[in-house]
Formats: sequence, C-alpha cells, structure tokens
Amino acid sequence: MHRHLRLVRKGDFERVYKQGTRARGGALLVVAAPNALPHPRLGLSVGRSIWKEAVRRNRIRRVFREAFRLEQHSLPSGFDLILIPARPKLDPVLAEVRSELVQLARKAASAKPRPRKP
Repeated sequence: MHRHLRLVRKGDFERVYKQGTRARGGALLVVAAPNALPHPRLGLSVGRSIWKEAVRRNRIRRVFREAFRLEQHSLPSGFDLILIPARPKLDPVLAEVRSELVQLARKAASAKPRPRKP
C-alpha cells in the first residue's frame, strides 16, 4: 500500500485518538478523524499484549489492509481511520471485515466528536 494512504507518524495516531470519533462492530473498532486530504488514510493498531503470536497479529493486519484496499473508494474521503480488532482472539474473515469497515467508517465519520477528558 502506498505511503500516502497510511498513517505512519506517532503524532498522526495521537491526533486521531484524541480528536476522532469511534464506532464499534463485531469484528473491529474504527476511530475516524478528519484530515485535509482528498482521500482516506489507514492506521492499524493490533496489540501485542492480546495476540502473543506474531503470525496472528500479522494475519489480522493483512486482512485489515486488504479490506481497506478493496473498499477505499467506498470510504468517506478526507478521514484518517485507525482500525482495531474488536474482540480478543479474533480470526477475521475478509468479507465480514469489508462490509463492517464501510459501515463503521461512515458511522464514525458522521458522528459528532464528544469532548474528551484531558
């Protein structure tokens, strides 16, 4: 995936977590925050504390990246999205993640941001 479609800097992740809105589904949690770009960008957060095996973490990342790649034109433009697995020990199915990604990204993008505690 091209670098301009990814969140790579720590500051970008912190901004999305701080300013973003959340939407949770069965397979994933989406955090969305507006950006000044004409396309969505993807960030992944797959915790090492839950998935001890690197093979499982990498599989989850691959499925999430592929879902984003296939659905990026259906996602709301101008948003940074962070995808987080919603359930521990999740074994994601691409078709489920694809449909949920579009639905949850639209929901998070249209939600009003709630004030966060400092």
